[in-house]
Amino acid sequence: MTRDQIRKLFFSINIWKKGDQRAPHKPLLLLLALGKVQQGTQWIAYSEVKDKLGQLLLEFGPPRPTRTIDPFLRLPNDGIWKLSIDNPRFRDSFLLDQGVTGGFTDEIYSALARDPGLVKELAEGLLIKHFPESVHEDILAAVGLDLGFRPGISQEFDLARQRTRDPNFRNRVLLAYEYSCAICGFNVRLGSASIALDAAHIKWHQFGGPDIESNGLALCSLHHKLFDRGAFALRYSQGDYVVKVAQQAHGTSGFEEWLLRFHDRAIRRPQSPHYCPDREFAQWHWREVFKEPSRYSPA
Repeated sequence: MTRDQIRKLFFSINIWKKGDQRAPHKPLLLLLALGKVQQGTQWIAYSEVKDKLGQLLLEFGPPRPTRTIDPFLRLPNDGIWKLSIDNPRFRDSFLLDQGVTGGFTDEIYSALARDPGLVKELAEGLLIKHFPESVHEDILAAVGLDLGFRPGISQEFDLARQRTRDPNFRNRVLLAYEYSCAICGFNVRLGSASIALDAAHIKWHQFGGPDIESNGLALCSLHHKLFDRGAFALRYSQGDYVVKVAQQAHGTSGFEEWLLRFHDRAIRRPQSPHYCPDREFAQWHWREVFKEPSRYSPA
């Protein structure tokens, strides 16, 4: 099997679809398994998958009940995964009692073990296709993968890139918000260039979010990551979009100053009402990313 054939298999895995809902179960399991390959291991026990994939889904998946058994048992249908037994029962108790393991097929594992560069390419491609760049490093750390370079910058992943990004999206969104973070107002410049200020997609590009101002927010790097991790979301209220902080978010140093103080406060309005967040995109983020419920709001 050639490198291109393996790449095509990885980037064309069958993902559960229902509207524009997120289902990152298989990509996260594959990233976890690629981390194992870097450690010289082909097989992963379901008991470990249940624990580690479950945690990954809590951190990087949608805020819905989910099952780790589904990707573990369904990946063999994609031609890159196999199980230690045939015809397993679709029950956690059975997989745990029988000590069932899963891993890449022998042919694919041998190719990955021989070619560490391919492991990195596949991992980067999965990240690009399924997650925003702001969370790539967090996912890599969580699965124990070392790419040796910053993810998200390679130009080689045509199979992973479903749509071309508009190179002017960032400039248009920053201009719409007058080069200041819509949450905290951060607007530091180095000479004529804004630094640590991003154009965040409200509805992720990976899930069909368009490169238009009404799907963008100017956010400092910190609030961009907090937004993409679901620590806060936006709720339309009386003509404004108001910040809602997740109950799960907490901390001591920085939590009050950089997150909680903005709870129930309206974001900065863009220059034109045409650039205000679209309710459809804000609702997608609340449903698919935000770690609801939100914190209490006094009347």
